[in-house]
Amino acid sequence: MSCMTVTRPECRSDASLWQQGWYRFAARLPSPNFGARPPQAHIDLLVLHSISLPPGQYGGPQVQQLFTNRLDWQSHPYFGQIKGLTVSSHFFIRRDGELWQFVSCDDRAWHAGASTYRGRGNCNDDSIGIELEGLEGDSFEAAQYETLNALCPAIMSQFPIAHIAGHEHIAPGRKTDPGAGFDWVSFSKNLALAPGYLPLVLR
Repeated sequence: MSCMTVTRPECRSDASLWQQGWYRFAARLPSPNFGARPPQAHIDLLVLHSISLPPGQYGGPQVQQLFTNRLDWQSHPYFGQIKGLTVSSHFFIRRDGELWQFVSCDDRAWHAGASTYRGRGNCNDDSIGIELEGLEGDSFEAAQYETLNALCPAIMSQFPIAHIAGHEHIAPGRKTDPGAGFDWVSFSKNLALAPGYLPLVLR
């Protein structure tokens, strides 16, 4: 795959990868669902999620519409269950590896909800959220891992990331994504992550 289709840091030109928290190689679609981080926030956590709308259906614009408050709640019966939901994530990786960004990483996206991790609550305050198009429990595509394996080092070059966890690890019992279909072993090997980066249950 060429540098035009893969967001690899080694494919960058001399220009910066980042501009005010926006990643150069992501399609930008700003969401209104964000806020300022607390002044003391130390952005050291990546949270991996999975999402598909409607659940198990891929390739449509519904996730982008949800994150930008433009989803037609009447267009599918499932949407009645989430009507009025105002959420966002920093990044979204489609099944084909296409990368979208909705919130500057300098700001607080609304992706984690009620959560606790590494002795801190309110994980939105000091985390960066990455959504993978998929259904918890199902597998993900090679193109998604390729994009993720490029995005994470780029984020880690800009922010002091020390922890990577799934939504299921920061909100156990409430969330189950990305689920058993996510290959943590290969992911951690590809990024050469030390065990301390991962949740205890994965070490």
